[in-house]
Amino acid sequence: MAEKKTTSKRKVSSKVAGQKTAPRCGLCGKKGKLTKTECCNQWICDDEDQYVLFSYARNSCHRNHSNYTLCAYHYNEGHEGDWRECKKCREAFETEMYVWYGTNEYNFVKLQNPPEFEPTRCAKCNAVIKLSEDAYSIKGGKYYCERCIAL
Repeated sequence: MAEKKTTSKRKVSSKVAGQKTAPRCGLCGKKGKLTKTECCNQWICDDEDQYVLFSYARNSCHRNHSNYTLCAYHYNEGHEGDWRECKKCREAFETEMYVWYGTNEYNFVKLQNPPEFEPTRCAKCNAVIKLSEDAYSIKGGKYYCERCIAL
């Protein structure tokens, strides 16, 4: 029987040659089915197959790092240098989201001294909206919280 070719560039391993213990995911610490990130070459769970499409679940270490970090964004956009010093990355997001993408728990290395920002507020009721967590809508450049959208 012919061997099936894989198109993935990711390295998958449960044990590194010459190492006495298997590597662990740099985010959750689990051993087992691991791969290395393309952006920063860190061991991470090879678990994207566990994600249920359109569930918005954050149960995949690999997917979380790939989708919710400046590290992966910087790499995917083909930016030069270190993501923590990249002006293109800084200008790509509103400050609140830039800080979140650079400091959340899906990063191996976090942004040191992130810029300060005023919280985003609903244009109708003035409630604070956490752009990284809360449901909201934007109309005419103004943000509206989930409650005010439904009214």
